[in-house]
Amino acid sequence: MADTVARLAGTARARTSAPARRRRTSWQDRLAGVIMSGPALLVFIAMFIVPMLLAVVLSFTDWNGYSLRFDFIGFENYTDAFKNPRTVDAAIFTAIIAVVGTLLCNGIGLAVAALIAGNSRGNTVLRTVFFYPYIISALIIGFLWSAMLAPQGAVNSLLAQFGVAPLPFLTDMTFAKASVILTIVWSHFGFNMILYLAGIKSVPTEYYEAATVDGASRWQQFRNVTLPLIAPVLTVNLVLTLVGLLKAYDIVLALTDGGPAASTQTIVYQILKDSFAQARLGFGAAQSVVLLIVTAALGLAVTFARRGADRKASES
Repeated sequence: MADTVARLAGTARARTSAPARRRRTSWQDRLAGVIMSGPALLVFIAMFIVPMLLAVVLSFTDWNGYSLRFDFIGFENYTDAFKNPRTVDAAIFTAIIAVVGTLLCNGIGLAVAALIAGNSRGNTVLRTVFFYPYIISALIIGFLWSAMLAPQGAVNSLLAQFGVAPLPFLTDMTFAKASVILTIVWSHFGFNMILYLAGIKSVPTEYYEAATVDGASRWQQFRNVTLPLIAPVLTVNLVLTLVGLLKAYDIVLALTDGGPAASTQTIVYQILKDSFAQARLGFGAAQSVVLLIVTAALGLAVTFARRGADRKASES
């Protein structure tokens, strides 16, 4: 009898101490997580949060970027940003690059990924060829295409062989804008292609086999099997491309230097020009804050829109 009571008492103590051990283990795990993520968190704060807060503070000043003296001028920089015609034109062209570039990069990237998704050696070579421009410096790409699209460049020389007069790729406003957008798309779509390839490769082959048995064509398999299953990859690609193109600067600088007649200046190009060439760092900071807010809002909007579409598709 005494042995039975002792066993029951030991069992009761073990049961009561188990939640305490779980709480202690949970607290220790959280502490370990905080310690392990501490260095990355400090780097994030130092490299992103602090500069962002500093930019917000400077956006309310008239600091020229050189002197140690500045005055707080309230929302004057923000008012100037929305009224300045150069800033408005740059913002409009940036929006065109972001929208058209995002559609073309993802459309071409998805189409190419679907065409070369096979495991042949030729497809492996094509993947390398299409992805290679993305890893080249944007400045090098800009200078390369600037030389090719010049009045006496390779493209016009090739057109002359067919009796076509030289085209003003970099000297006409419309041609220059189209040249900037197409060059950006050429250099970026390889990244989208790689992500779509990864998504397509992750689709189980059983789905395609079942669709083939049901008599579905390759287009029907792509539309009804591939696209729904790579929807998360599509969302990531859209957001990354949109955010990246809103910051377009390097290719514009090397390809057209914002010309002709400032028609290809992007918002980031304008911010750097106002901040340093015009010695208006406070004004540039205000434009940067506005760009940050717009970029975050658009990224979140695309993410939620895609999630809503995915939810409706899963419910139907």
